[in-house]
Amino acid sequence: MSLTGATLPDAVPSLSARPVRGVPDVRPGDDLAWLLAGADLADGDVLVVTSKVISKAEGRLVAAGADREATRQRAIEGETTSVVAQRGRTTIARTRHGFVLASAGVDASNVHDDEIALLPLDPDDSARRLRSALQAATGRRIAVVVSDTFGRTWRQGLTDVAIGVAGLAPLVDLRGRVDPYGLALEMTETALADAVAGAADLVKGKLGGVAAAVVSGLGAWVTDDDGPGAAAYVRPLEEDLFRLGTREARLEGMAAAVANRRTVRSFTDRAVPEALLRAAIDAAVTAPAPHHTTPWRFAVVRERRTRLLDAMAERWAADLRADGFDDDAVERRLKRGDVLRGAPELVVPLLVRDGAHAYPDGRRAAAEERMFVVAMGAAVQSLLVALAAGELGSCWVSSTLFCADVVRDVLDLPADHEPCGAVGVGWPAAEASPRPARDGADFTLFR
Repeated sequence: MSLTGATLPDAVPSLSARPVRGVPDVRPGDDLAWLLAGADLADGDVLVVTSKVISKAEGRLVAAGADREATRQRAIEGETTSVVAQRGRTTIARTRHGFVLASAGVDASNVHDDEIALLPLDPDDSARRLRSALQAATGRRIAVVVSDTFGRTWRQGLTDVAIGVAGLAPLVDLRGRVDPYGLALEMTETALADAVAGAADLVKGKLGGVAAAVVSGLGAWVTDDDGPGAAAYVRPLEEDLFRLGTREARLEGMAAAVANRRTVRSFTDRAVPEALLRAAIDAAVTAPAPHHTTPWRFAVVRERRTRLLDAMAERWAADLRADGFDDDAVERRLKRGDVLRGAPELVVPLLVRDGAHAYPDGRRAAAEERMFVVAMGAAVQSLLVALAAGELGSCWVSSTLFCADVVRDVLDLPADHEPCGAVGVGWPAAEASPRPARDGADFTLFR
């Protein structure tokens, strides 16, 4: 629903905006209408309130805990209905409201350092209730806009837009009107409430702690009823050309991830987002496999990691000494395994030959074994590429292949779970060095 432009001007003679100062730090349960009633509102004014204070008043705060970033990432996952794009720590997500924005609207700014703010559950309803309370308290005919800061696709910079609206048409429909050259407008629907939110942002700012602003001069657009709210801005999925994200960019990104994947041996101590790790494993289990089987398992080793790596090192040292290496040589080689200790996450790929055929002759039995090994290799490569697509580093090492019994014992795995190396995962501590170019033609045979 939008206001028709047939009886409305497409511009205002003048417009003014002023900040509402003196609003204290809002806490859950506070009466926002009472706090904002001193805004000196006049008929036709639009009160623009930042979504952060709405969220605070409505208790949409999450305790950050010891690891604020980990809490933020979990909150993003909880607020996300679909991921539109992702690169490194940046996630562009669709929320339950239908908004598409960075981090699903989860915000760690302008809140106490032990809290994280989520968007209001229903910003339109928040705007309606605030408008009703303010009109009752002041006797004025006003509109309320709840604003939030968005980035814009294909443009740098941020601006405020409307995520909740009451008493103001979000859209002004100018289609069918004639421009100064005599041409009929065919596509023009002005995002009125967004423009108001942006104007208010100029006087609210980002650093001054100003929670609200009054925009005057829009009386012709203020309506008696609450109207459709900012829900009118949500483009129906069937009309959204980008509802699946940038599929072409994803394909290009995956190709780049394959080319740019590196063995990373030094990681920062920054935590790996659970969503990125899970997405990489989701990609891994799409690998081809024999006989419609699903022969892959991925053990994410956390509580038992030190015990596992210590046990593996002990077995490796014993093997090296049995091969005739002295203590110094053993020590040097054991240091190579430190890459797994330094990675924030450790993943052990496991091959389980469910559904394997028991051929009576050695030739076919050997081929059957190789098929499952190739399937496991495809899954491991898919895991590494997906991690690289998320800008994570990884290091696959073969160590668990040489001590499968140790791995099964420490991780309490069934006898048919075959460890296929180990993968250290984390954020690279340094930029990857350039890789010498390779031409696929050098490795291609035509017959």
